[in-house]
Amino acid sequence: MSIETSAHACHAADQRPDYEEHADHEEDELAGAYALATSQEISAVREILAEAGLWSETTRVAYLGLVEPARGTHADAADGHAAVDRRFRAFLHDTAGARPHDVTVSVTRREVDRDVELDTALTGELPVLEEEFEAVEEILNADERWLAALAARNLDVAKVRVAPLSAGVFEYPEEKGRRILRGLAFVQEFPEDLPWAHPVDGLVAYIDIVNRAVDQVLDFGPVPVPAEHGNFTDPELTGPLRTSQKPIEITQPEGPSFTVTGGNHVEWERWSLDVGFDVREGLVLHNIAFDDVTPHQKAPHQEARRRRILDRASIAEMVVPYGDPSPVRSWQNYFDTGEYLVGQYANSLELGCDCLGEITYLSPVVSDAFGNPRTIRNGICMHEEDWSILSKHSDLWAGVNYVRRNRRLVISFFTTIGNYDYGFYWYLYLDGTIEFEAKATGVVFTSAYPGKGYEYASEMAPGLGAPFHQHLFSARLDFALDGGPNRVEEEDAVRVPMGPGNERGNAFTRRRTVIRRESEAARTADMAAGRAWIVTNPASLNRLGEPVGYKLHPQGQPMLLADPSSSVAARAAFATKDLWVTRYDESERYPTGDFVNQHSGGAGLPAYQAQDRDLDGTDLVVWHTFGLTHFPRPEDWPIMPVDHVGFRLRPEGFFDRSPVLDVPPSAPREGGHCHA
Repeated sequence: MSIETSAHACHAADQRPDYEEHADHEEDELAGAYALATSQEISAVREILAEAGLWSETTRVAYLGLVEPARGTHADAADGHAAVDRRFRAFLHDTAGARPHDVTVSVTRREVDRDVELDTALTGELPVLEEEFEAVEEILNADERWLAALAARNLDVAKVRVAPLSAGVFEYPEEKGRRILRGLAFVQEFPEDLPWAHPVDGLVAYIDIVNRAVDQVLDFGPVPVPAEHGNFTDPELTGPLRTSQKPIEITQPEGPSFTVTGGNHVEWERWSLDVGFDVREGLVLHNIAFDDVTPHQKAPHQEARRRRILDRASIAEMVVPYGDPSPVRSWQNYFDTGEYLVGQYANSLELGCDCLGEITYLSPVVSDAFGNPRTIRNGICMHEEDWSILSKHSDLWAGVNYVRRNRRLVISFFTTIGNYDYGFYWYLYLDGTIEFEAKATGVVFTSAYPGKGYEYASEMAPGLGAPFHQHLFSARLDFALDGGPNRVEEEDAVRVPMGPGNERGNAFTRRRTVIRRESEAARTADMAAGRAWIVTNPASLNRLGEPVGYKLHPQGQPMLLADPSSSVAARAAFATKDLWVTRYDESERYPTGDFVNQHSGGAGLPAYQAQDRDLDGTDLVVWHTFGLTHFPRPEDWPIMPVDHVGFRLRPEGFFDRSPVLDVPPSAPREGGHCHA
């Protein structure tokens, strides 16, 4: 991994991953247990696999990622010099059709620790490979049924693009154990033309990607292809560009307030953490801690205590289920994290375009399908933002005029999965708040519009539709408040009926219920009750004698809207509830299990929960589902303005008093003042 600080002007840039084979300025020495992968390590993994007879010309890497150290390995990360066993997990696909392998390799010991041959009829398939995108189109272009369907629509095959789409699991027993993709077609009139504007409706193909064969071409008859283009940089659509905007310059003449050491360890204000990156999950934050300097009665002059909050935080899955029951699209649901690996499609970010201000970039190293290291230039962006008022009070009695400004540390990356682009933003605030925000933009998935009053899609342009759909995310939060143990309580606001003790009817209170076992730990949000969930450590008390805690505030948007008996509900069970809590197990990494592609369901959270383990006062993982329900608007075409969704974690008795009393006043502008 490489680090770059940039303050240069923005330039027109291709936002796709900008890969470098090696980073010459990359640090050769490991920076501890949570260091990001290096080029040397990824090359070593391939060498070890080859030495063990697990590599051939037809081998492809479907996933390669670090095996994280056992929970609680914090000293190694802190000192950066401890001996660490650097281990990697690889999913190996054979394009010749041999069974795939799930392999764990120690680069430190240069050994294969574990090699499991997979029966994909039972486990599900490995993630979709990038080379399979082009293969779908090549295979279909040699199929007589497909060519006949295009000819019936008077379409030139050379102008037809085919989207390679994960197959899901439906009433096709012959697909079990076979690597299937489905294809929907779009017309691209010239190389710069946006194909999404011209969907070829009434036509879908099912492709066996390993055998390079077409299982089915389903043709329900020609439908007019929408003709209006959607090229959103074309002056015909944009008209003259605005000239009204004045420059906004964000400068930090003394540089940012954070430091990066060891390649990925970040210190900012009182926060400390390690920034990780995984090709499946993208950004992963480790060892999130806060240096607490708030005094209390027993130790009013204590030194700062570094207090653990989260051992790990990531977005561990994302599913996009579509709600159009048309036979051409009723199967559409995509697990962008587990099936496509959002991290491997991280954009190379550009200053002024994606990030504004004094920016520090991290450039993570990943593996390509052939086991070669690739550096995603500027894949991770870090910067500070002013965030309005932190605290303010003008007191007539005391003569106080007090104001402090808030700021936040932003750690983000952007990824492009087909037509959609997603930003993943983690925010750390001065008061101990942690926030996550997903930003969805890009181009909506399109179809032909059947006509006015169609109940399952919006009309975006003449004859052009966009099916209703959802974007549902699962956050994995490994809590470690003051080192654990932890418990989770559900909190509801409760209206108190008028009566004795509440004669005027003004009373309301709160009810907290401890979630004691995994069988109780699949929960739904309730905005009417202001429902939130509080993670506490009963072994660590604040000065008032209460367990220290953090509260999860959900946004309370709808969960999965597909029927509970549907295929996608079985496969995306995590998305049926707002909150799940499980006992920590290092093997339980993903809410959908290890292998999502063509898995029929039941893996992941349902399997974890079925163990019904005790949760009260143990090591816990909190899984929070949140997301968007998208009824596309005309304003979302031809490119969608960013839509936002996320959640907040706020300290709840974690500190003995306000942790921001030591925040200094801002420097006033000339002629003004910011405090008494």
